Amino acid sequence: MLWIKDAHLVDPARGISGRGSLLVKAGRIHKVVVGEELTAATVLTLLDGSDLAEVTQVDGTGKYLFPGLVDVHVHLREPGQEEKEEIRTGARAAVRGGFTSILAMANTQPVIDTRALVEFVRLQGERAGKARVYPVGAVTKGMAGKEITEMVDLKAGGAVAFSDDGKGIQSAETFRLALEYAKLTGCPVISHCEDASLAGAGVMRMGEHSARLGLKGIPATAESVMVARDALLAGATGGRLHIAHVSTKESVQVIRMAKAAGVDITAEVNPHHLIFTDEDVPLTNTSYKVNPPLPGRADQEALLEGLLDGTIDLLATDHAPHTWEEKAQPFPEAPFGINGLETALAAVWQELVAKGKLTPEKLVELWAVNPARRFGLAGGTLAEGAPADLVLFDPEWRELVTVDNRESKAHNTPFLGRELQGFPVMVWVGGKLVMKDRKVLD
Repeated sequence: MLWIKDAHLVDPARGISGRGSLLVKAGRIHKVVVGEELTAATVLTLLDGSDLAEVTQVDGTGKYLFPGLVDVHVHLREPGQEEKEEIRTGARAAVRGGFTSILAMANTQPVIDTRALVEFVRLQGERAGKARVYPVGAVTKGMAGKEITEMVDLKAGGAVAFSDDGKGIQSAETFRLALEYAKLTGCPVISHCEDASLAGAGVMRMGEHSARLGLKGIPATAESVMVARDALLAGATGGRLHIAHVSTKESVQVIRMAKAAGVDITAEVNPHHLIFTDEDVPLTNTSYKVNPPLPGRADQEALLEGLLDGTIDLLATDHAPHTWEEKAQPFPEAPFGINGLETALAAVWQELVAKGKLTPEKLVELWAVNPARRFGLAGGTLAEGAPADLVLFDPEWRELVTVDNRESKAHNTPFLGRELQGFPVMVWVGGKLVMKDRKVLD
């Protein structure tokens, strides 16, 4: 049994934002009290306990208590690329960053395109015993963009969505069929919107800065034309569509129009697209190389506006770990990807919440409530009876990001060597304490 007291509770799903207490019993949220102090006698009565020694007490004074955050876009690399990340290390990095549920993308080696592999990912997540790991099955076999996977079978194995993320599905007919077939599962299709003929061999956003650096650029239209295509196909099929890593103002406009037309479409934005622009890209640091590339300033402003007006529904890290050797290559040769699980919440808090661009309530809506609802996951709320997936967040905690204090196997983050402020200090999954004082518990 657990009593978290005097924290600032935040749960937009229930309209809660204020000082209060939360009680946990048998791994679930038992009682939430806001605006009044609980006595020890009242707590024992509510928990049906006879001795306060049976109740673990946590003082939340000066801290926020959030429902566990949900990251719907994570690359765990297992099976096949365990030198970059393992499900075990990724799940540990997740809880250290405040994420109690994560969706594992399918672009592993081999690709997660069979029920056996879906079950492998799910079971490895259970064995890790930290964040809840939900597999995402591939849309096409081998992610070759041609033959649709057995989605119903993948769903039976534990898949909660389908995506060929890492590659855009170039055939409109293949994507149309995928949206139709996925309706049988009730799961969304997550689209990596990129027209390969437009993106070409580009390595950053096309514009003045790419020209100055002498790097090949990827035009914004490489994303937005595919967003428009997929939105139209979702409208025509009645399929459930989720757009990954939106990064252009034109994409935001298309999604806004699609929603107004009644299309079943949601979208996410990554923290790095809200914090950095193409002007921040240095030729000598490939941690800034990401796909889709860092946006221009006008795009970034549109992304934030889209978050605030509900056009964009979720925040997601797109955690993409790579080895040091891979990222040490020259900028054009290095792989795309930013490692984000352990720094994303702190970075968003420091750069957006602390600066008044996002409220704590909006943050929790975007990173807990909405993703849990969209992908049909338990949690994302402080509702009584919900799983006790909880994050105690200290807005004053400062930490220097170094290779020595991380759980992820990879270190390809633009925040390496920087101090960030605002971190989770305790995390529970199913009522079990898995992280305390920034240390993941074994």
